[in-house]
Amino acid sequence: MTQQPWLKNYAPGVDWHAELPRKPLYTLLDDAVAHYGQHNLVDFMDRHFTYAEIGALADRAARGFQDLGVGKGVKVGLFLPNCPQYIAAYFGILKAGGTVVNFSPLYSEEQLLHQIEDSDTDFMVTLNLELLYPKMATMLRESRLRKLIVGTMQEALPFPKNWLFPLFRRGDIATVPNDADHLSFQQLLNNDGDFTPVEIDPDSDIAVLQYTGGTTGVSKGAMLSHGSAYANTQQITLCLPDYVPGTERMLGVLPFFHVFAMTVVMNFSINIGAEIIIHPRFDLEAVMKDIPKKRPTLMPGVPTMFVAITGHPKATETDMSSLRACMTGGAPLPVEVKQRFEQMTGAKLFEGYGLTETSAVSTANPLNGLNKPGSIGLPVPGTDIVIVDRDDATKIMPQGEPGEICVRGPQVMMGYYKRQDATTDTMIDDMLRTGDVGYMDEDGYTFIIDRTKDLILAGGFNVYPRHVEEAIYEHPAVEEVTVIGIPDDYRGQSVKAFVKLKQPEELDQAKLLKFLGPKLGKAEMPTEIEFRDELPKTMIGKLSKKELVAEEQAKYEARKAAG
Repeated sequence: MTQQPWLKNYAPGVDWHAELPRKPLYTLLDDAVAHYGQHNLVDFMDRHFTYAEIGALADRAARGFQDLGVGKGVKVGLFLPNCPQYIAAYFGILKAGGTVVNFSPLYSEEQLLHQIEDSDTDFMVTLNLELLYPKMATMLRESRLRKLIVGTMQEALPFPKNWLFPLFRRGDIATVPNDADHLSFQQLLNNDGDFTPVEIDPDSDIAVLQYTGGTTGVSKGAMLSHGSAYANTQQITLCLPDYVPGTERMLGVLPFFHVFAMTVVMNFSINIGAEIIIHPRFDLEAVMKDIPKKRPTLMPGVPTMFVAITGHPKATETDMSSLRACMTGGAPLPVEVKQRFEQMTGAKLFEGYGLTETSAVSTANPLNGLNKPGSIGLPVPGTDIVIVDRDDATKIMPQGEPGEICVRGPQVMMGYYKRQDATTDTMIDDMLRTGDVGYMDEDGYTFIIDRTKDLILAGGFNVYPRHVEEAIYEHPAVEEVTVIGIPDDYRGQSVKAFVKLKQPEELDQAKLLKFLGPKLGKAEMPTEIEFRDELPKTMIGKLSKKELVAEEQAKYEARKAAG
């Protein structure tokens, strides 16, 4: 067993040694229905669904899926935005004994085809929207898919939005054939909900096949067992001991198809009997209206969302006092963003850390207790963080020394689906190698220096983009920044920064470099700074480097070809 310096710094009421039961994941909903049946689970565009209503929909979905042949080993895809149908279908699949496979609505047809074939998905649930259905119609022809289950937006909307939607949004609605390859969501639910219970082994049965972002190669399916996903939900709950069961309101703007939102927004909310104020996507204007109107108490997000909120023209006039706890993950949280958001709202914005392979969350800064700027916090209950030598994973680094961050805990995946080679490269017994470089201080707080793949080798020096980004964020005119390494014939790589400014701020390269002079070493100083109106982001809104890296590589190759 490794040393556990974090134990002495846990906040009151948080117990690292707490029992973490492993149960079928669908019992989260069953238990919540039993305790909070008449409480609202969903607020979707002002239509409310109680826990009992969503529970009944999930039972009927389970029966409908079983009638289609869904059982153990059968994969059912969800190709949906945030909506009530997602929750009902998710738990219906699990109750039927099947495995949920999440698909991003932002994926290209090539990405969808790869994931459908790689995951062995047989059925797909989607909506009759032009943004979604045509892609799945193509997949029905070109992939192994056997049937599409197609819902509608209006069936989830309140009156009169449900009948106004097809009138005023006609161009957004796709035409769906009435044939044997299609089943409406209402047809799936057209039964008495009397499904056949399936015996689940929480340790060996896959609840969710969650695909990685593919930023370091081909996307891989992380096998998250029922027990792992259930345990991670309990770990998150233990980290927030001040919640009041059955009273919290969760602002659900992160996409459920992403592991962070699936666990921290949906499953955690259900575990504590919270109401989820569902937004189909992050729309800043809609969020700024809903915070004072619906008064959420909790809001997970990614740093760019909190940047957007604090940068809104009416941010200082908007009552955001209902917010108490806002968790961020998916990307480093700049210290300046944290401080600005907390000063503006009075809420606590705390950073957590995790991966697809850890069911979402591995570490978090204490809600009540010491938050160290720039740290991803302490391991969640039952979790060990181990820092190993990057070249020899069997060697544990001395405290304070940087190395590869590894995670050991009940939330770690079973492995990658049909990828034993990748599993062997990533897992050391029951310990997950994250690919992230960081260190742990004497208090047990972990600090990420950077991802191994993002490390810039400039003239023999290791340059960590996050350190450069933190320095640039300190300039008051900067709203967002991404730093990458670009090809350099002399130095191997040099540092380039892409910057988005706050409006109506003005800044040029010379002034920003002068500002950075006392903050960065010579090798860390950007050789180029490019100002842009927008920076590339991933499907959940975190800043993305891969598009910029590809652009710069193409420019470099074009220059070389031109001589």
